[in-house]
This record gives sequence, structure tokens and C-alpha cells, in this order.
Amino acid sequence: MKYCKNIFIALILIVSTSLLFSQVKPLDAELTNYQYPFEVHFLNFTSQKNDLKMAYMDVQPTKSNGKVIMLLHGKNFNGAYWERTAKDLSDKGFRVIIPDQIGFGKSSKPQSYQFSFSQLAENTKAILDKLKIDKIIVLGHSMGGMIATRFTLQYPEKVEKLIFENPIGLEDYKTFAAYQTIDQAYQSELKNTAEIYKNYQLKFYYDNKWKAEYQPWLDLIAGWTVHPDYPKVAWNAALTSDMIYNQPVCYEFKNIKVSTLLIIGTRDRTAIGKDRAPKELQPKMGQYQELGKKTQQQIVGSKLVEIENVGHLPHIEVYHKFWNALYEFIK
Repeated sequence: MKYCKNIFIALILIVSTSLLFSQVKPLDAELTNYQYPFEVHFLNFTSQKNDLKMAYMDVQPTKSNGKVIMLLHGKNFNGAYWERTAKDLSDKGFRVIIPDQIGFGKSSKPQSYQFSFSQLAENTKAILDKLKIDKIIVLGHSMGGMIATRFTLQYPEKVEKLIFENPIGLEDYKTFAAYQTIDQAYQSELKNTAEIYKNYQLKFYYDNKWKAEYQPWLDLIAGWTVHPDYPKVAWNAALTSDMIYNQPVCYEFKNIKVSTLLIIGTRDRTAIGKDRAPKELQPKMGQYQELGKKTQQQIVGSKLVEIENVGHLPHIEVYHKFWNALYEFIK
């Protein structure tokens, strides 16, 4: 009887996994078959001998308050997940610029490109130059926080205020985790599936509680894994993982001089390379309830809003708490 019960449970798991895969819509490298929430524009430019196009959304307010805010996405995301934030900002009079970084979303996936935060910051500035925008508020989530740091330090005259939302890079991952080559990272990326991504998100983003509103942000990256273009995407993912590991920004927070807000979900334990760190060090990585406070102390005059029992994605998991902290800072 027990044996039959185990077989039944195993069959349920197999069927559930099959359904998960069957529901994933294949997405090409530049998401041409996926519609973003706002009109998409492209900046065409040449960089490192590559002819590239960088996608961005430019959301205009009905009644402008004269301010512009730029929203920078994380590594496992693209600009689309800012939809609700952008709508509310626009309703409050803000013009909202939402880029897809090169290597992400609807932007080009170059196969020969030296990714650096300085390069991504320069690419991002090129969009603002095209739009003739001189002053902005910058909000960066996850990897977007690292880009926001570099952008602010590289172009301080352009940044009015800076907001971090659970940024990665609050610690130097090289001091914990062993190095992996880009080729090794690429092979690891090629193994990703919808199930692997979902398990990762449940662990770090949502505390093993899945809701229907989380599904679109899983489908966007899972869709790549079932399309013939996936090796292109996986290669860019490997290159950007190497960038995150080898280009820490945590030593430069002390140089930030603009008004800064940190919005930190304290349950977050995201850390690059955690699986490659010694077992005794792994629990010490990604301790956001400590890293938020440490980072605030490094940025003179900065403000910290901690959201208890929230993971890596406050603007998805507990939107109203995220929004209240954001709007109070920029209104």
C-alpha cells in the first residue's frame, strides 16, 4: 500500500512538471514575440565593433511634474516587470524611462562583448542623451542596483536621487565563493529549465509561497530555455555573471554623494556564487537584514527602509509597502 502511494505521488510530480513545461511559451533571444506593457523604442549604436540595439520604454505622464525617473532591472528580469511601478509613477506626474540593458530583454545579445558596469552605464547614458534628459532619479533593483551605483559615480551631475531595491553587490562575492570560468558558467546556464528557475525564485524571492502574479516573471526567462535561441541568451548570462563576480561596487558606496534610499526586504538571501562557497561560509552570504544597515552607514545621509519578512522582489511581493517607501522619498 505504501509502495503504491509513493508511485502515485511520483506520478503527480511528473505530471506537474510536464504541465509546467507545456505552459511555457518559447521566446526568442530578443523577445520579438512578447509584448511589453508600453511602447518600445530602440537606440541603435556601435560598441566594441558590435552593431547593437538597446530597447527602452519612455512612459509619459498625463500631467508632468517636471521630474524623470529611470528604472533599472535585475539580472533575471527585463523592463516589463516595472509595469505597475511605472503606471503609478506616471499617474503622479513622473516621466519614466525603462531600459533593457544590452544582453537582456528585447536588447541585442552580442556574442563577443566585454560586459562591464561602466559600459552598461555609458550605454544607459546614451539613451538619456538621445532623449535630451539632463537630470534624473535612478532606481535600481538587484543587478540594476550595481548599474545604478556605477551610473551615479560615473555621471553624478545627472543624478538627483538614487534608490536601491534589494540590490546585489552589497558584498564582495569573491571573498566567499570560488571563481568559475565563463565557459563553466555557460554550461551551467544551459542546464536551466522552468522548474529550476521556479525553485530558485521560491527560495530567494517568495519564501516557498507561489502566487499567480509571480508567473509572468518566471515565464519570461523560462520561455528562453525552450527556444533554439537559448544558447545566445545563456552566453550573455554567463558573461554578466562574470561581471557581477569580478566587478564589486561595495567598496565605492562611500563615494556616493547624492540623496539615497535603500529599500530592503530582509528575508532576501540572494548571493552570487553561494553554491561555490565553502559550506561554513554559505549561511553568511546574502544576509540582507545586515547588509542593508551596513550599506546605509557607508552612504552619508542615506535612508534605509526595511520591509520585514520580504524577499528579493519587494515591488512584486509587497507592492504597496514598496510604493509607499519609494513615493515618500521622491514626491
